[in-house]
Amino acid sequence: MQKNTRKSPALAALAFLLIPALGQANDSAESGAAAVIESSAAVESDAAPDAERGATDAAQSGAADAPGPNPAYAAQSGAEPRAYNVKPLMQQRPMPEYRPVAQPAAAVATVVADTFEEYVEADVWGRIRSGYAIPDIENPLVSKHVNYYSSRPDYLARISSRASRYMFHVIQELEKRHMPSELALLPIIESAFNPNAMSSASAAGMWQFVPGTGRDFNLKQNMFKDERRGVLASTDAALSYLQKLYGMFGDWQLALAAYNWGEGNVQRAIAKNQAMGKRTDFESLAEHMPAETRNYVPKLQAVKNIIANPRQYGVDLPVIDNVPYFTAIEKTADIDLDIAAKLAELSVDEFKALNPQFNRPVITGGEQTKILLPQENAAKFRANLAQWGKALSTWTTHRITGARQSVAALASKFGTTPEVIRQANNIPAKTALRAGSTILVPRLSTSAQTDIAEHIADNAVMAFESERSKRVRATKLSSRQKFRVNAGKAVSKIKSRVSAPKASARAKGPRSKFNKRRTAK
Repeated sequence: MQKNTRKSPALAALAFLLIPALGQANDSAESGAAAVIESSAAVESDAAPDAERGATDAAQSGAADAPGPNPAYAAQSGAEPRAYNVKPLMQQRPMPEYRPVAQPAAAVATVVADTFEEYVEADVWGRIRSGYAIPDIENPLVSKHVNYYSSRPDYLARISSRASRYMFHVIQELEKRHMPSELALLPIIESAFNPNAMSSASAAGMWQFVPGTGRDFNLKQNMFKDERRGVLASTDAALSYLQKLYGMFGDWQLALAAYNWGEGNVQRAIAKNQAMGKRTDFESLAEHMPAETRNYVPKLQAVKNIIANPRQYGVDLPVIDNVPYFTAIEKTADIDLDIAAKLAELSVDEFKALNPQFNRPVITGGEQTKILLPQENAAKFRANLAQWGKALSTWTTHRITGARQSVAALASKFGTTPEVIRQANNIPAKTALRAGSTILVPRLSTSAQTDIAEHIADNAVMAFESERSKRVRATKLSSRQKFRVNAGKAVSKIKSRVSAPKASARAKGPRSKFNKRRTAK
């Protein structure tokens, strides 16, 4: 395991608590020695949970020469040799020897902190491994999905690249709520960590919220933003939902099934099994589940297995540093998305990757609207913003109050092109806007910036209808034209009468049974 020199807040607090006790010990060498030994024992006891955080790294380092779980631990404990269940024993790694002499309190506090520093994970994957808490399942579906993911290293590499932006935040939020760390892997199953993912059922974002469930968890969805895609809001909502489901079922596997299938369906499946006297765990309920849900928890278990021991499955996980990737900046005024990216010295694509919830080229909303930026770009954004000196937004809204209006007419009115209007508002080709629609249009004057009101952004809608093709205008015929038309009709009528007997003569001959039945009287 790599050593991380960051100080742990918990360790600092522990050292702070030890200082007064150790200060009193300075009165006599003998009592001071007893206090130091007692403090050392307390430190060793408190260290056990933190030591577990390095379990998998220790197992992997021991298995570097031969892939697979560490057999030494299995022989010692009799436990199943699954890498992420290995518990490193603190007594196997001796604590620093404390001599029974009085020591200054500050010196002992430093020793305590330094002892624990090496147990701080340097990689997010290790941090996730250390907090696995959902019981394992083992069945053919798990093996199937392990084979699927482990045989696609390029796919896992793409997922890891996307996840590197968000993973630290997700695991940090899980730890705050004391939730199992493997839930940080759930977006791999849901969306491959793609915040712009959209399912056929209209589920959106990294955590795949359908519109109704998103509204239940206060994820704003309007023309200007869809917080189901937002990193902060959707993660908070997803963890709250998972906590609620765990509270309902008391079982993380059933909570996960309900997240995918709906709590009502899981409750009905439980009731069916209870009525038949059957068990109500996930695998016992699987027969009632659709294929997607039946595979859902096994998929997570498969990814969990691979992350726990990537060498065993021939997977090379890219390092994701155990440090924040982004920071949040509060927006104080409407700002164009491309201007915000420019101030942060980011490409528009990279800016959108951290802020995928914004649907339009202008970011609206009050100070509660946050912009996420990489740590190193946040300072650049602030410095460039202070020197900008120009309008931050070049867009405003326009509401169509009369009859329907064509995009071409709107473009002409606001001094732009139809393509600009269509692209800014996602208007399909060959459609016009109905009355009541609210759209973005370029500001005619940027001398005084007025933000788009929140109630307009929240209630803006667009309605479309097909553009009608131009009708050929009817013209009045002259007398000569009428005569020619009538004469042509008369000639055609005469020709049809003359040709009729010839046609009937050719038709004579033996009749078919069908004709006999039709002509019989």
